[in-house]
Amino acid sequence: MSEQGDRPEVPQPAHPQIRKEPLPWQAPKPLRDDPEGLRKVRAIMDSPSYRLAVEDPVFQQRDDTRGIRLQLDYLKPERFLVEHGIFHTIVVFGSTRIVEPKAAGARVAELLQALDQTPDDAALMHRFRVAERILANSRYYEVAREFSRIVGESGGGPKDSRLVVMTGGGPGMMEAANRGAHDAGAESVGLNIDLPHEQYPNPYITPGLCFRFHYFALRKLHFMRRARALVAFPGGFGTMDELFETLTLIQTRKIKPVPVILVGRSFWERAIDFDFLVAEGVIDAEDRELFWYAESARDIWDGLVCWYRCNGEELIEGYDGPLTCPEEV
Repeated sequence: MSEQGDRPEVPQPAHPQIRKEPLPWQAPKPLRDDPEGLRKVRAIMDSPSYRLAVEDPVFQQRDDTRGIRLQLDYLKPERFLVEHGIFHTIVVFGSTRIVEPKAAGARVAELLQALDQTPDDAALMHRFRVAERILANSRYYEVAREFSRIVGESGGGPKDSRLVVMTGGGPGMMEAANRGAHDAGAESVGLNIDLPHEQYPNPYITPGLCFRFHYFALRKLHFMRRARALVAFPGGFGTMDELFETLTLIQTRKIKPVPVILVGRSFWERAIDFDFLVAEGVIDAEDRELFWYAESARDIWDGLVCWYRCNGEELIEGYDGPLTCPEEV
């Protein structure tokens, strides 16, 4: 007790890291007691078993730790999206090969000049014909860019991240979508995938909202987790993959139906004959109504707003812009 007798003696709090006297295990066994002791301890500490699990990439890549990797592949993007206040997304897909008109035109001019030198080169002629098609389809780059600008300016404006554009993070049509949001000063998301060859995200994704996945499955999950719509521009295998997966989820009612818009009727009707699938009986007529076509950025946006209003909902609160509700929606 203290001299006043009113309370016990209270020692000073211990330092959180430093001790006055070191603990026995803070130094290896003295060499005087075992000349081989330090070598033996070093062998133990150098063994993979001694590494912290979170600092052991070899351990983390084992078959039996796949479950943990799956959890991390899900959790990291989820936490960042929550921290940014992102409630809903409009997923935009399309070819990585369809570049902006200026770049597409320059490629055509370059190949045309090469053909002047070697007009009988069949392979070069093929590349030229493909480049011409890319140039023709590059108009969709501007449509995607304009659509995403509309999304970025909707609701409470560019600083309102309740509804944002989400893409696969690559070049081409996905670049156009992220770029439109960037033009508006709004956030947008990119979900990249880890591949064997080097790749770069497009430069218009919001820093802090570009994620790289190991597992396609977890990437797909995040595409659909907050999706209010899928907007598919002309594209190849990757675009078809996401399109048909989304349509299958809706067809089977595994997810609540969301609007699916195919941009560019002339492309899609030639790429996929949905009427043939109905006629062959491999899908039902009602499955043909799970999507519709659009050509312009305004068509896409107005169609989405209309779809949600027909469903008794709002795509995003606060939108009071012009709206044309097409009968087919």
